Amino acid sequence: MSGGFDLRDEPWIPVRLLTGESVRLGLRQVFKQAHEIEDLELPVPPAAAGLMRILAAITARVAADGDDRLDDLDVAENTKDWIELRRRVLRAGRLHPEAVDRYFDKDVPSGRFDLFDLERPFLQDPRLLTECVDAKGAPNPSGVNKLVMGRPTGINGAVLFGHFTDTAPVPVPAAEATWNLIAQLYFGPSGQCTPRRITEDRTGSGDAAPLRKSVSYFPWGRDLFTSLILAVPRPQGEELGENTDVCPWEGERLDPLKPLPAMTWPGRMLTGRFRHAVLLVPSSDVRQVTDAYITWSTHAPAPVVRDPYQVLDRRKDGNFQPREADGARALWRDLDALLLKDDRQDTQRPPALGSLPRTLLSTLRVRAYGFDQDGQQKDSVWFASTTPRVLTWLEENDAEMAHHIKRCHGSAEEVGDRLDFAAKVAWKIATDSNVDPSPKAKVKLDARKPGPWASAALIRFWPKAETEFWQLTKPERRTDRPLEPFVHAALAALDEAIGPSSRADIRVARARHRARSMLLALLSPKAG
Repeated sequence: MSGGFDLRDEPWIPVRLLTGESVRLGLRQVFKQAHEIEDLELPVPPAAAGLMRILAAITARVAADGDDRLDDLDVAENTKDWIELRRRVLRAGRLHPEAVDRYFDKDVPSGRFDLFDLERPFLQDPRLLTECVDAKGAPNPSGVNKLVMGRPTGINGAVLFGHFTDTAPVPVPAAEATWNLIAQLYFGPSGQCTPRRITEDRTGSGDAAPLRKSVSYFPWGRDLFTSLILAVPRPQGEELGENTDVCPWEGERLDPLKPLPAMTWPGRMLTGRFRHAVLLVPSSDVRQVTDAYITWSTHAPAPVVRDPYQVLDRRKDGNFQPREADGARALWRDLDALLLKDDRQDTQRPPALGSLPRTLLSTLRVRAYGFDQDGQQKDSVWFASTTPRVLTWLEENDAEMAHHIKRCHGSAEEVGDRLDFAAKVAWKIATDSNVDPSPKAKVKLDARKPGPWASAALIRFWPKAETEFWQLTKPERRTDRPLEPFVHAALAALDEAIGPSSRADIRVARARHRARSMLLALLSPKAG
């Protein structure tokens, strides 16, 4: 039964057309007009990271050349055949409208894309209405503030994007509720949640969502059509199984008390790893969401799968984990991890950035969506960022430039670390009369009292370092030694952080000189 907000045709996805016009479209038109769309304009980056995975899964269903689709297992068994099929799809320049309509109107059961369908609301579980109840059996919703990323909940929630309270919750337009539904399923917290009673036990804790505290990287083309086709992950042998691949809106509801089905490519690996269950409560006119249930969806072990859009970093125990999002870290500092192949010891680049069409490399950028969070309840900041057209520097296409990028980034990190240390030493010398300020004297730092100069210097250094970095990526500078420009940027940042007080205070002047000497030592032949 329809609930009245059909995501196939309701305008809920903000996009910018190639003409520069900003509009909202439903899923159907996003796919039909993908070649006319320049970019997504979703204002909630964690929702955009999840939406791109949903769109990529659907793209694999509707992108075809003749009878061959991008999710065809027979084609995917041979990687070269699959890449050739993708090339033909890209050459067509658009998705076939008939294939889009067939998927939305025939391949997927009726009502599955309706946000408020009574039986199978999109990405929701209507069973929560009877399972999330209090001790007396009355409904026990989580509250609409719990749904919306950035709103405070309870008495200690931080106000990030407006003033809302649990005692006077503000309804959410249905379109925005969909964004936050997606964000919750991909980035929701672990720990205590609204209890769910399925058996005699009433369990109220759950696991973190699959993308919690992570950053995603997508190849980004000149139009959304290109970006979506390239977002369809290249099949890996271990992902190809005999089980039928289904997305949550395509198959049957899962039993929360049973083991999870095996991962399959591409739909389940992109949309089938959720750890939360959500149910939205609509207003009487089904144009808003007035309440929500948010709880756990499974306690089964999380499936082991390589996310195609994440950088993996080696931990101290030798295993790899997704690179964590850092709101203070600019995207250029990840660039070498995106360009270099996986034969290094400590980092693996996103599989989505491998085997890209060489004819498109000069036009491709990288889009990053990240959410700086802890593993449980704390949300700090989310971000979206896009590089210039850098994928022509992939190691397999331009190894010299890829390794130059690595040297540049490594030099910047080395100088940044030295600046942090030197500024702390300077502060210690300037403020502790018991410290010997002479150039070779050892200075013992107190980690609890770093002083203000280090953070102030780094805040100034990294923007300067980014400017120098992009200058160093000019083709004529690929053989330059990158250390010197970063050292000069650090010297300027240090002077700005200390300020003019060094002119009047001899001890501050000595501290400044000591810190500058530590930075300049990086340029000595011995240091090199």
